[in-house]
Amino acid sequence: MKIVITGGAGFVGSSLCLQLKEKYPHYTITAFDNLKRRGSELNLADFQQKGIPFIHGDIRNQEDMASIGEFDVLVEASAEPSVMAGLDSDPTYVINNNLYGSINCFNACLKHKAKLIFLSTSRVYPIETIEKAAFTEEATRFNFTDNQSVAGISKKGISEDLRLDGARSFYGTTKLSSELFIQEYAEFYGLQAAVTRFGVIAGPRQMGKTDQGVVTLWMAKHYWNQSLKYIGYGGTGKQVRDILHVDDLVELIDLQIHQIEKFTGKIFNAGGGLANSASLQEMTAICEKISGHKISIGSETETRPADLRLFVTDNSAIEAATGWKPKRSVETVFTDIYHWIKANETQLEKILK
Repeated sequence: MKIVITGGAGFVGSSLCLQLKEKYPHYTITAFDNLKRRGSELNLADFQQKGIPFIHGDIRNQEDMASIGEFDVLVEASAEPSVMAGLDSDPTYVINNNLYGSINCFNACLKHKAKLIFLSTSRVYPIETIEKAAFTEEATRFNFTDNQSVAGISKKGISEDLRLDGARSFYGTTKLSSELFIQEYAEFYGLQAAVTRFGVIAGPRQMGKTDQGVVTLWMAKHYWNQSLKYIGYGGTGKQVRDILHVDDLVELIDLQIHQIEKFTGKIFNAGGGLANSASLQEMTAICEKISGHKISIGSETETRPADLRLFVTDNSAIEAATGWKPKRSVETVFTDIYHWIKANETQLEKILK
């Protein structure tokens, strides 16, 4: 089998390339990436060592896409992942990359009669609806309640039943637009596609920033004894996300590649779920335990645009339909990141510190 992974030198893409190649050494796994993200170039040595071809190209460029050649499966993991993209500057890049670039990927799949694995996002759900959801405030976190005025939100989190009308960020809108185009390609051109709305993904190989990769950022700041801030919602650090270990994501993509019929014509949420959720306060406690460092954490009460008090993924639908569910705990995620930073401290210090 020939598998192409766009965004292949990124966090998720590189994890997919290396783990799939290890499990299926007879497959051709090709990484395709424009190396825009700082730190992505560090993965090239691993690709060379493991026999993974690398193509330096951009999904926005049809000539670059044509250089890939024939393939059986394309995993589209090349999105500009920042929720802030386009909110404080011109949104042209995020629209061109995440929408028009993705359409180039869909057309390449048609050309080669290949399957498409599309990584969408939980950010397709509207901000205002989630922010207005009923919640309780506990000692260290916020939690959803079961007493909601809209379908699709419960104590278990956000399900696929939540309505999609409302603003969601340029990032979320480009991914939702791509989902809609995939439905058209499937209906009129017979494209076989698996579409998954992933929540927060974390683990080794992620070059963490405040707006994309907060889990790695949190551990890195503890590792190097640097300060952090609780930003928004009163500055108490009670906002919550569920966290999916990248290895659990790889297992799901593996299933989609080999049993795509379980996913075609459907869209699923996939995240860590309530059992694997943590507030910023709780993340701090985990990082202190693993690193042995207690750092200074400031407070900023003002909430940033497009932020969410709470997002937890309800995995009920995907688990019932496919049997997949996350296996790795939040503490495992942070522990694995800690050991990755420790093993690659010299290289990562320039990027994460």
